[in-house]
Amino acid sequence: MSTNLSELKELSGFIGACLVDSDTGLMLASQTSNTPFDLEAAGAYNTEVVRAKSAAMKALGLDDGIEDILITLGKQMHLIRPLAHNPAVFVYVALDRGSSNLGMARLKVKSVEGTLKV
Repeated sequence: MSTNLSELKELSGFIGACLVDSDTGLMLASQTSNTPFDLEAAGAYNTEVVRAKSAAMKALGLDDGIEDILITLGKQMHLIRPLAHNPAVFVYVALDRGSSNLGMARLKVKSVEGTLKV
């Protein structure tokens, strides 16, 4: 099992990241910056976001998978990316909106996601 999220700290505006099991809402791994942020709560609550999107896709008859989910707030961006080989587990990343680059963040999260084995 490989759950190393440390490369995500290289992202500009990085606040924190975690790997979450969406079946249970439990955090499997985490990486933080010096900014206080409750990753355990964020992971658990964002489990509901992933479940809701999956249910919506099923109700709409969409035969597809979630690549990523972006939530933009006034001061932050939150990126959720289910693992391609195990969609029940997702990477959650919180970024400072003013100092981050969404394109670079998506590329880095995708790259890290490819290295995770859960």
